[in-house]
Amino acid sequence: MDIAFTLEPWHWLILLFVLLGAEALGAGGFLLGSAAAAAVVSLWLWLSPDMGWPLQLVIFGAGSLLLSFAYWKVFKKVNNKSDNPELNNRASQLVGRTVVLDQDLPAGQSKLQIGDTLWKVESDRAVPLGKKVSVTGHQGMMLLVREQV
Repeated sequence: MDIAFTLEPWHWLILLFVLLGAEALGAGGFLLGSAAAAAVVSLWLWLSPDMGWPLQLVIFGAGSLLLSFAYWKVFKKVNNKSDNPELNNRASQLVGRTVVLDQDLPAGQSKLQIGDTLWKVESDRAVPLGKKVSVTGHQGMMLLVREQV
């Protein structure tokens, strides 16, 4: 019966690789702390083989929490860095673009064709057909436009 309550270092190594495999499927880094905790318990158990399974589980649980929190605090900023932060923000990509109007643009909110998309736009004044407008900013997905002088 004692063998059912015995955890060996290789048990923790297997758990380490299972957690790394699950992380590879897209956990977003949250299983890395638990995988590192399994590695710590495996190493600690290899150095001190008389450690009981309740202490192993306590070390694994505490290590998982601490290492996951440390990963989140330290690497969150690193993972969020991008060489193109506006990649998926189409409205901000259009800021600075100039468009020739193919219809009159009334003051206030209306719609304007830019490229292949019909955008909600807001203009501070009416702009007649044929004039150029520039996208000066955006509020959510509404573009702010101004007549180019």
